[in-house]
Amino acid sequence: MPAADARARRMEERRQRILDAARATAEDGGWASVTSRRLADAIGYSQPVLYGHFPGGKTEIMRTVALAGFAELTAATRAAASGRAGRPAVTAVAAAYLDFAAAHPALYEAMFQLPLDVHFASDDSEAELRAGFDALASVLGDDGGGAVTEAFWSALHGMSLLERAGRMRPEHRPARVAEVAARFSG
Repeated sequence: MPAADARARRMEERRQRILDAARATAEDGGWASVTSRRLADAIGYSQPVLYGHFPGGKTEIMRTVALAGFAELTAATRAAASGRAGRPAVTAVAAAYLDFAAAHPALYEAMFQLPLDVHFASDDSEAELRAGFDALASVLGDDGGGAVTEAFWSALHGMSLLERAGRMRPEHRPARVAEVAARFSG
């Protein structure tokens, strides 16, 4: 059994190295720069090794990275809300969300803009997406079917994209966050 455990651990470590390399490559040069050859070179293995871990190739790798990103965003928003309620909680969550999007542009792109097989707003949504949605809903106190949470999420998403495109003045972010918090904190 120990040999099997060691093999499984090595496989998981290699899988994580592939994901880390994909994420780093995308952050440096965008998702177009993520190729099986570049990833194989980055981890020191052949391309077939990549497909052994990710039979769906680049799309499966991007999907896995995106789902991990949702888990990270959920953790960031939950940490921001911790110990807060009402407007201070909504303000902290909005700021944490925008900070996350700004700090991880390629990851955020994978999460929300790339054509991946993830199921938003459906009964079969992935656990990572559901947890992210629930984290936002809980800070808003949304018990009305999710429409308020969807509006809040879309406001934050829109701001993050406009900020990244340089279409909003950076010095106005605190005022925008305060406005969103005022509107969504009841």
